[in-house]
Order: sequence, then C-alpha cells, then structure tokens
Amino acid sequence: MNGAGLRIGVLEGDDIGHEVVPASVEVARKAAAIAGQDVTWVEVPIGRRALDTHGHTMPEGTLETLESLDGWILGPIGHREYPKMPEAVNPHPILRKRFDLFANVRPTRSFADIGCLHNDIDLVIVRENNEGFQPDRNVVAGSGEFRPTQDVTISVRVITMEGSRKVARAAFEIARSRKRRLTLVHKNTVYKLGCGMFVDGCYEVARDFPDVEVDEVIVDTMAMRLVRDPQSFDVVVTTNMFGDILTDEAAGLVGGLGMAPGLCIGRGSKAMAQATHGSAPDIAGQGLANPYAIIESTRMLFDWLGHNRDLAGARRVSELMKTGIDAALADPASRTPDIRGTGRQRDMVEAILAAMA
Repeated sequence: MNGAGLRIGVLEGDDIGHEVVPASVEVARKAAAIAGQDVTWVEVPIGRRALDTHGHTMPEGTLETLESLDGWILGPIGHREYPKMPEAVNPHPILRKRFDLFANVRPTRSFADIGCLHNDIDLVIVRENNEGFQPDRNVVAGSGEFRPTQDVTISVRVITMEGSRKVARAAFEIARSRKRRLTLVHKNTVYKLGCGMFVDGCYEVARDFPDVEVDEVIVDTMAMRLVRDPQSFDVVVTTNMFGDILTDEAAGLVGGLGMAPGLCIGRGSKAMAQATHGSAPDIAGQGLANPYAIIESTRMLFDWLGHNRDLAGARRVSELMKTGIDAALADPASRTPDIRGTGRQRDMVEAILAAMA
C-alpha cells in the first residue's frame, strides 16, 4: 500500500444521492486499488432515510463518527421535502459549522461537445460558507430571519472580518497554485459596511500574497461578464449568497448542474466533497442522473487529502480519476442526456472504470 490509510465517510443524502454517491465510491475505490492507497469506507446515516430508520435526519452519533474520519462524501440533500418536525433538520449548516468548513470551492470547466456556451472556461469560485444572508447559518441560536408583524420580514446579513480573512486566504492559496490571479466579487457601492468589510479583509490577506494579482468586480457586472467573457477569470472569491448564485450561473455555461462539483474546506484537516446540485427527486431511481459532479467532487477530495497529508497515493487516486472522467466525457455513448450523450449513469461509470484500468 502507498502511504498512510484514509478513512472516508459515505453520506448518500436523498433521492439521486442513493445512486450517484455509490457510483463515486465505486470509481474512487477502483482508483485507490490501482494506486495502492489504503482507504476504509465508512457509511454514515443522514437525510430522509436516516429520519425513517433512526428518527432524525442527523442521528445521534453521526457527527461523532465524522470527527474520526479524514473526509467524507455528502450526497444531495432534499430538505425542502422533509416533514415539518423538529427531527427533520437540514444537515448542511450543521456540518459546515461543526467542522468550520468556511470555504466552498466550486470549479467550472468546459468540455468539448457537451453543450458548453464557451469552450475554454476554467475558473474556480471560492464561496464563503458560514456567514452572509443564509438564516440557517448566520446566528448561533434562532434564525437570522424574522417577521415582527404580519406585513414585515427582516433578514439579517452577517459579515465578519475573521470570516472574510479566512475565505480570502483559502482563495489566495488556490490562486497561487493556478495562474496567480484573484478576483474579488462584492457590491460595496451599496453594502458599504458589509461588502466593505469583506473587501478590506481580502486586501489585508493580499499582503501575504504579493505574487497574486488582485482585481475587483461588482457582483451585477460579474453576472454579466460570466456570460460574456468567463475566460477572463481564474479564481474568484465572494460572499455566501453571491457565490451561491454565481456558481449556478457558471454551471449553466458548461452543461448544467450535473457539471458542477464542489469541495468544502477549512483550516482543519478534514474536507467534505459535495456537488452543487440538488437531489432531483423527479429522476431518482431511473439511472439518468449525471454522476460527474459528485465523482469530480470526490476526486477533488482525494487531491486535497493528497496535498494536505502529503500522500502520494491519494494524489495518484485523483490523477487516475481525472483520466477516467476525461475519457468518459469525450464519448457521447458514455455521457448522460443532459450533456448531449446517449448513455445512462451506468455507462459513464463503466467508461471511467475502463479508462482508469
């Protein structure tokens, strides 16, 4: 075996998660066997199936199990369809806060012949993960959104200097490993204090990265430029809600949400592979869901662990998975219909496995 063993959690999530997460594990398991990287896979209950079998969407012991792991794969969560009961919580903010996964790294890359609006896109949006407008993660207790009267709703946006510095540092480190260009996206023309603090925090960190070129784009201009000239961007860092919206827009440029992977990282030694897309209950169980996003997210997890732990075996797993993914996406017979393919989910998995072997 190549290097220290890894313990990776498997949290299938909901709906298509029960299909695409096992597919990503199958691919990673094969790559690990070829690379000689010892991996122990640990199934962890979460989501609607956990509610039905354990009485809670985040059962007792789940967080404690994750504490013992090196990283995990989280499938899509369909929390909008959960019953209205105290035991049916949205696991997303709990996981991100508990493990301080403050940076959501979401790459966008175009591939030939799959319906991309541009053929030369290769950018990464780093989205702050634990603050902002999202009411389920911007306060310690209660909610950041409330209705004092029947006719008034107040939403609170939380921006901290520490949170801005943390996500900025993560983005600068990624930029340094790529083209050494970083774009700050904000709207400090209107949100003078909130976005102003975010920008100030980013520039404070920039002093530690004199080799990285920095520019700024106002968020509404960024929305337009993502459509017109996405090739002009390399690494982008922004606040929570802006990042959530812009990454979905970016996915639309390269074939849709099935092509939108992600990795949640923080200052610690753990990371969470999590695709951008939802649980798609309308196609669950039909073998049609594009598994690329979660497979690529899993590849990113192994690449991150390989560098974070200095494990050549984990880096080799990532390389093998990339070889397989690129080969599968090059063949219409192994692509799903959403990306101009004639295949099904299983065809893509088999093509990846064959190319790696």
